[in-house]
Amino acid sequence: MTTWIRKASNLGIAAFFGFAIAIAINAMAERPAETNGDIPLEQLRTYSDVLDRVRSDYVDDISEGELIENSIRGMISELDPHSGYLDDEEFKSLRESTSGEFGGLGIQVGMKDSVLTVIAPIDDTPAKRAGLEAGDKIIRIDGELTQDMDLEEAVKRMRGKPDTDIELTIAREGEEKPLEFTITRAIIKTESVKHELLEPGMGYIRVSQFQSRTVEQMQKAIDALVEENSEESLKGLVLDLRNNPGGVLDGSVEMVDTFLKEGQIVYTKGRVADAKMSFEASNGDRLDGAPIVVLVNGGSASASEIVAGALQDSGRALVIGEKTFGKGSVQSIMPLSNGGALRLTTARYYTPSGRSIQAEGIKPDVTVHQLKVSDIEEVFSISEASLAGHLTSGDSDMMDAIKQAETGEDDEEREPLVVRDYQLYEALNMLKGMVIVSKNIHR
Repeated sequence: MTTWIRKASNLGIAAFFGFAIAIAINAMAERPAETNGDIPLEQLRTYSDVLDRVRSDYVDDISEGELIENSIRGMISELDPHSGYLDDEEFKSLRESTSGEFGGLGIQVGMKDSVLTVIAPIDDTPAKRAGLEAGDKIIRIDGELTQDMDLEEAVKRMRGKPDTDIELTIAREGEEKPLEFTITRAIIKTESVKHELLEPGMGYIRVSQFQSRTVEQMQKAIDALVEENSEESLKGLVLDLRNNPGGVLDGSVEMVDTFLKEGQIVYTKGRVADAKMSFEASNGDRLDGAPIVVLVNGGSASASEIVAGALQDSGRALVIGEKTFGKGSVQSIMPLSNGGALRLTTARYYTPSGRSIQAEGIKPDVTVHQLKVSDIEEVFSISEASLAGHLTSGDSDMMDAIKQAETGEDDEEREPLVVRDYQLYEALNMLKGMVIVSKNIHR
């Protein structure tokens, strides 16, 4: 078929497909049209008719090459939200995004319920600084409705030269009217791993996405945390995968392998042999059994769901936060002879216990919603102020610190991340409890 397509420009669309149908008729004359593997002849004739009519009667003159490419895009885009045809420029952009440097907004998007949706903004990028959030629906790009755009076209429009502006119209849950954002594009250089020592012995690692160097960066972060902890091993670790849209599969597998001595990490199921894979732990536990809390939310997708699911199923970590996105399908990138590529869904991910991630997501062991300062204040007033003989000065000081951190006042004395982030605050509390339980068990 590839050879036929190369000849198409010489034969003309109608002549070419007429020729193709003639060959198909001869090849299929003695076989039922509907048997597995055969293209039904009636649909093939209809396809040829449509191409011929568009070519001859459409109001604008469209090249034969463009018609064929549009046909391919339409065929692939109807399969599922994550499959797609990439031309040479789009394929180049995909390679750049996984390497860790590209131009654009710093936003991971996907199609959810046929609507262009923000999976997660990437840390320290124009999109994040502008205030875009996981779950935002992008309804217009520079005033043009996204309803009829496929995913590749939308991504292509959002990328561009640095220091140029783009206008996005966003529909956000809880907002009565669409929100307008003007964002200035920039070269996106992402360091996917950050770390902080929350308290002596209590480490925090934030992974914003999975790139080719993510696990290497995480290993260095663990070393740095140990060094900050006076060269003593960590008592526990909070692994933050919130708003992590995924990325390179190998990165997620290697990350789990960092914390597991043995056992299955993830496996895939598909129609062809190459789509059936299983990954096992083999490198040992870098933390030597120290408790782990994994933070997730609705912006945690794909590779981050693999990590959370594997550590949860193995009992190696406690997963807290909110239900994840549910992107559990495998896309294989297949380079094509024209310099482009086919991104095709070829399998589904399954956690070690057999759970499908696709459309289900990972449910946390403990649900903790991210609260605003006013919500936290209400929680504390209910749990403390209602008690006889309660202490007020400590709570008041803490609430002042939270408010100060959120408003940006007195940045030089800004409170630690644990005070500014309620989910992380709870994660640290749970980690402390796990450390105590672990000590008692091993006495």
